[in-house]
Amino acid sequence: MVDRFGKGTHAMKSPAIAAAIVLAVGSPRPALAQAPDPEYDAAVRAVAERPEVREALAVARRLERTAEAVLIELTEIPAPPFGEADRGRRFAELLRATGLDDVAIDAAGNVVARRPGTAARRGAVAARRGAVAAARGGVAAARGGVAAARGAVAVVAHLDTVFPPDTDVTVRRRGDRLYAPGIGDDTRGLVVLLVVAEALERARVRTAADILFVGSVGEEGLGDLRGVRHLLGPAGPRIGQFIAIDGGSDETVVNQALGSRRYRVTVTGPGGHSWADFGLANPAHALARAIDYFTRAAAAVTGAGMSASYNVGRIGGGASVNAVPGDSWAEIDLRSTISGRLDRLEEALHSSVARAVDEHNRARHRGAPLDVRTEPIGDRPSGVVDPRTPLVRRALAATRFFGLRPRLSAASTDANLAIARGIPAVTLGRGGASGGAHSLDEWWSPRDAHIATQRALLLLVASAGVAR
Repeated sequence: MVDRFGKGTHAMKSPAIAAAIVLAVGSPRPALAQAPDPEYDAAVRAVAERPEVREALAVARRLERTAEAVLIELTEIPAPPFGEADRGRRFAELLRATGLDDVAIDAAGNVVARRPGTAARRGAVAARRGAVAAARGGVAAARGGVAAARGAVAVVAHLDTVFPPDTDVTVRRRGDRLYAPGIGDDTRGLVVLLVVAEALERARVRTAADILFVGSVGEEGLGDLRGVRHLLGPAGPRIGQFIAIDGGSDETVVNQALGSRRYRVTVTGPGGHSWADFGLANPAHALARAIDYFTRAAAAVTGAGMSASYNVGRIGGGASVNAVPGDSWAEIDLRSTISGRLDRLEEALHSSVARAVDEHNRARHRGAPLDVRTEPIGDRPSGVVDPRTPLVRRALAATRFFGLRPRLSAASTDANLAIARGIPAVTLGRGGASGGAHSLDEWWSPRDAHIATQRALLLLVASAGVAR
């Protein structure tokens, strides 16, 4: 197996430390680098050289050898949209088994495990000494307060899948691949969280900031990020940095929130018999025309570049092949990293629907006209985290540390909402090799899977700060 952790050791200053890490995790290969950032590369390397962090990275690799069984178990617990409870309860049990004892399921259904840091405790001590310190300038109290106010570092993977409740989620093995709906997206992300949590516990890594391990609900489809909306709401914990585990690449650092607006278009009419009532306005015909008009109008927006897309994901309605439907509906997904592009797609949708229904009503031979309702069913905000933000620079440095070529990217994940609310946020891949996401033939392979857990662990600890 290729060991990319070893490649990164060539950049280390200390031969002795580099050798120790090589012994723990494998043989080195020539280091790769892209746009070096000396300040953050050195800072991340210093964190990795800490004995307890070095041990945690080695433990993470060893744990990957047994992580497959957990992945299979969780995958075979159905977690359809709005039906994540059973998987959530088991995930909470597994988090407690790593050694974390502050694990709870919140009102939205998120599983949240807090790993306490030392900054809050120091801040409380400093606050108790505030009166005395204030007379001397208040420096100690101020420093403690700032450290405590920064908030926890949240690392999040989502519990839900896109598949309905009756989907067969039995895992099947073919060669080195495991096949099952949802096995990669994002059940494997949950396993990354479990491996990182247990590695930190076994190696006794102490961080300055609290760490929150979160299995979120409602990331997919009509869930509309409901879990993270609750997590980041007024009743949620104070979060200063947000790391999502989603997607498959070990080299991408997602700092751009791919926004989406989702609509259900419902056309209704009197309905009737396909022969006896021929000539009535037909909702299916009008909807089909609306979709045709929309795809033509949307092409002018998406044709300007890859920063926008659209998709008609579901169509339904009617009662029988020989009945004029009383209603027809479609669900439509509009996406872009640029809010202005989303505005244009939205305008194209509304105008296309209105045009098609109006034309169909004017062409009908008899009966009542069609009505149409276009209602929003999802809104994921777009946005960008400045590449100069410390969290992004650390994520790029952590990627280079493992000898990979990092690149910034865009995606739609739980991090979207954090980005929109001004919280520094990135998304990292869940590791291994995968394909067929959101299909019944989804698969995942453990090839180099340890890279994802080690990269997530290193970024998490570097962001939370190693306690002295």
